[in-house]
Amino acid sequence: MKIQENVSLAPFTTFGIGGPARYFSEVFSESDLRNAIDYAHSKNLSIFILGGGSNLVVSDQGFSGLVIRIAIHGIDDSSDRGRRLFQAGAGEDWDRFVARAIDENCAGIECLSGIPGTVGATPVQNVGAYGQEVSDTITQVYALEMSTQLIRELTPEQCGFAYRTSVFNTTEKGKFIILGVRFALTPNGEPKIEYRDLQKHFSDRKPTLVEVRQAVREIRHSKGMLIVEGDEDCRSAGSFFKNPIVSATKFAEVQAIAEGLGLANIPSFPADGGQVKIPAAWLVEQSGFHKGYVKGAAGISRRHSLAIINRGGAKASEILALKDEIQRGVSEKFGIELKPEPVFL
Repeated sequence: MKIQENVSLAPFTTFGIGGPARYFSEVFSESDLRNAIDYAHSKNLSIFILGGGSNLVVSDQGFSGLVIRIAIHGIDDSSDRGRRLFQAGAGEDWDRFVARAIDENCAGIECLSGIPGTVGATPVQNVGAYGQEVSDTITQVYALEMSTQLIRELTPEQCGFAYRTSVFNTTEKGKFIILGVRFALTPNGEPKIEYRDLQKHFSDRKPTLVEVRQAVREIRHSKGMLIVEGDEDCRSAGSFFKNPIVSATKFAEVQAIAEGLGLANIPSFPADGGQVKIPAAWLVEQSGFHKGYVKGAAGISRRHSLAIINRGGAKASEILALKDEIQRGVSEKFGIELKPEPVFL
């Protein structure tokens, strides 16, 4: 276990933004992790756990504590009652893990292809896309409990999964460090084709899992949501805002506002408890923030109105200024507060 000092965090993020970590350690095992935590405690340092850096905005000042980058690898698989169980280390690259599952013809995460980051980060935000969420297939999350340094095996119920949330980023934030995740996938299963773009892509035939993975990656690329070196539209943290979920009463108010502006047929989707999900992208665009919007070295992707991008040399302060401007514009026009998806360090 090696401790480095004054390590720039920008290269460890998809945004390519941020100052240095005062202390930095990459850990490859549970014992490495315990040693790093002991080091932080001995110096009374705050700890931040870093995965793939794909959902992270680091401040220009950096972080004064210890950043621990999880690099625990390995994938084990077994069979259980007709399911294939894959247990993956938290440091495994997520998209490579998806590729392996599909290579073995196992369904359940094919629509989550192309998402950057690590396996260990996916339960935190309950990562989802194109009709699937990781909570659909997670059976166990293995985590180190910070207060006791004991390994806990958490069930999906204990993880408290909901739309883009879990206990790991809400009620028990900072309590656990994820070491690995176990997924139950379906051998020879049918791919999930719920998302409109996928249905359109395969309108004339029934696709294979491999074809769905390829299509998802193509769609993500077309929207600047696939990491491609040299493409400024990809220097982002993905979708910057969550789709707001509102009550039926609030949705009626938004509809009335939209009709007053000459906007008919707000796109919407049913949510739990009779609530309504409104696409954040629609709210952003109707509030005057179009694709390609520029604010200094920050901007909005030319291909996806929810992606705030680093156009080249942007500072975190510029990203946050644009975030604030968008939130303010949507609030003033529609009375809805957009909530950001990324973690702010």
